[in-house]
Amino acid sequence: MQVRVGTVGGRVLVAAALAAMLGGCAESTDDDSGKSASPSANSRGAKAGDAGAKHPAAARGGSVGAAGSACELPVRFDIAQHWKAKSVDAEKELSKASKGEDGDLSGALADAFLRQGPVTAACEIDAKPAGNIGFLRVWTGKPGDADAGSVLRGFVAAEDNVSKEKYHSFKTGGGLAAVEVEYLYTSKLLDETKKESAFAVSTPDGPVVLHLGGMDTEEHEEMRPAYDLAKQTLALS
Repeated sequence: MQVRVGTVGGRVLVAAALAAMLGGCAESTDDDSGKSASPSANSRGAKAGDAGAKHPAAARGGSVGAAGSACELPVRFDIAQHWKAKSVDAEKELSKASKGEDGDLSGALADAFLRQGPVTAACEIDAKPAGNIGFLRVWTGKPGDADAGSVLRGFVAAEDNVSKEKYHSFKTGGGLAAVEVEYLYTSKLLDETKKESAFAVSTPDGPVVLHLGGMDTEEHEEMRPAYDLAKQTLALS
């Protein structure tokens, strides 16, 4: 189960706390301070084509996944301009928590933040330097026989208060078969509902899930070009 963030006050505070604990909340530089929060300003105007994007993909700002990148993963993909990626060593944090050692997280909190269904957190890509509040998070699992659709359904099932799930299959720009879901998440505490999206692929090194949340549906939609860029460029590392 994931801890969620709200729109005013509590939502921002929880988002900041989560970012601090996972180390993914990058500070904006002076060069970023005047950037527009709208992703359309960074759009290259290309549709995601085979990836089934509904929005123009964002301008490329680098890539992750390959050896030597900010996050070494079973897959590689482009990240949007000004977004900042940071690796998450979930197994290390979970091990520390289970032994009662000092770490960024402890006990059940570590499990809630770092594990969701069949996958654990591996990388988070922060939209804050680009002017939005939210993350594109990458989750990875162990090698096995589970297909991408089953892994994605397990991922969504582990998230409370989800409704109106819509699944479909597509191929990433790198030719990998993928399954995507769009759904609504409702915070009972804040009595708010927002859109979220995720897709999964299978690799020889295990399944990979990319998830896009956001502070609310408006933020989610503004960040979709970065998510679509990942779909458009994702391939095996």
